[in-house]
Amino acid sequence: MHNAQKNAFVRYVVLVKEFSMKKRFSLFTVLVVTLLSITIGVGIGTLISADNIYNQIRKFGDILSFIDKNYVDTVDTGKLTQAAIEGMLNSLDPHSIYIPPRQYERVQEEFRGKFEGVGIAFRIINDTITVIEPIAGGPSARMGILSNDRIVKINDSSAIKFTDEQVMKSLRGPKGTKVKVTIKRPGVQELLDFEIIRDVISIYSIDAALMLENGIGYIRVNQFKETTYEEVDAALNKLTRMGMKKLILDLRDNGGGYLEQAYRIADLFLSGGTSSKPRTIVYTKARRPEFEESYFAQSGDQYEYLPLIILVNNASASASEIVAGAIQDWDRGLIVGEVTFGKGLVQRQIPLSDGSAFRLTVARYYTPSGRLIQRPYEGKNKMEYQLEAFQREEEEGENISHTRDEKADTTVPKYKTFGGRTVLGGGGITPDYIVKSGNVTGLVQTIYRRNIFYDFAKAFVEGPGASLRTKYGKDVEAFKREFTVNDEMLREFRKAIEEKKITIDDKEYEKDLGFIKARLKAQIAQWLFGTEGYIYVIIDVDPQVQKALTLFPEAEKMILTPNTKK
Repeated sequence: MHNAQKNAFVRYVVLVKEFSMKKRFSLFTVLVVTLLSITIGVGIGTLISADNIYNQIRKFGDILSFIDKNYVDTVDTGKLTQAAIEGMLNSLDPHSIYIPPRQYERVQEEFRGKFEGVGIAFRIINDTITVIEPIAGGPSARMGILSNDRIVKINDSSAIKFTDEQVMKSLRGPKGTKVKVTIKRPGVQELLDFEIIRDVISIYSIDAALMLENGIGYIRVNQFKETTYEEVDAALNKLTRMGMKKLILDLRDNGGGYLEQAYRIADLFLSGGTSSKPRTIVYTKARRPEFEESYFAQSGDQYEYLPLIILVNNASASASEIVAGAIQDWDRGLIVGEVTFGKGLVQRQIPLSDGSAFRLTVARYYTPSGRLIQRPYEGKNKMEYQLEAFQREEEEGENISHTRDEKADTTVPKYKTFGGRTVLGGGGITPDYIVKSGNVTGLVQTIYRRNIFYDFAKAFVEGPGASLRTKYGKDVEAFKREFTVNDEMLREFRKAIEEKKITIDDKEYEKDLGFIKARLKAQIAQWLFGTEGYIYVIIDVDPQVQKALTLFPEAEKMILTPNTKK
């Protein structure tokens, strides 16, 4: 803030203080509403002289004061103010939100540290706890809880109309303790019960950095946090020392984070162009010029010609889409998976004096070709907007030219990559190869929900498989190569299912037997080697990863085009 602005702000605070004293409502209330107005982008000088804004603040104060004095019951003016702020933000777009003090504290934790609980990111949407995403490697993710699941009961009591504080009080708790949640899943008629064992939720950006077959490295990034660039750079260096010649960058279920971190990670793989024609990674457009930014690639990173495939799915959003969009627009690598979420709005997070904060959309971001990735949200409530991303019908197969998308919807805006390919805007990043995640039978879904994979693997490692820790130590490769889920283990596993009074459909069991064996092996690997061990084993039955492994000949062609040379 410049000195002139600071002086204007001081004068404005004095005016607000005098106004609040005359109208007999709190200075904090007036300042909160005013701060929102300032952040929206109204200059302070303009704000002071703008009768309309002044009148709206006065109207709000008059109503709040009248309610406080005359309402039939005693009221909490703080809650009324919060409701007013939430109402204002809800009328803007789906991503402008108010963050109460306790929740803001947790948001900060998620970007910097760890906590003990069930491991979900959630929001209250239409009075219902909605899972935004299960935190990778956490107990909810292990049990198969999905994005957009709605928690309707906690420990058999209704959780409808819970506040954020009530949710955290109910779901957080010491490692090893249990909590039962009942979930309504879109598209599933019956309610689903999960008994979750709380655990320590480590907050890191990278879930796994592994070497796969034929010199292919694999890095899975779960979110773009303050340290994500440093973590990814360190992982790339580690894999390079291990002989990496190609890379799969997995951004599935990555809901985004810091734009600056996304830019830096994309820059690892893009050369800088020339001084007269710099290579754009992402740029923003806003009503206020101070919120407009452009980010350009810089040459010099050793990974600028590394064959690259990026995995995405319906829950890949925001910063994930910035990375995928830049790589796709520059024809630098292949995008594989499912159409991404479609969040092209940029928020600024503003802390408030009472420990709360709010996020306000201040700009839209665009990929290098000029694509706006944001899905339309006008005329939809937040629940409809969230669910829409997971209800799209996508035809699997090769999609490099994106011509079939053009034919499917002629209203979608079309753009050209710098190699001349057609790509689409207006609703997420459409992959160059569409590959779905695969489905399992109802029996396996029930096994997930009842936590049987987790419980069986835990009992096995503590009992018959106790010697595995000594045998394999930290050698996950030897475990993957040598350990098998034998017939005796499968008989015991069936008994464990039956003990939960689950009826086993033999046809479903046989259909998913290969997956069941891989999941049991991966769950045991997680107990022995952590999340990275789990991912290393389960990759063998991951259809999107397995398809990506076959596509490097196509990805290698892209780095040889004139558009990606220095």
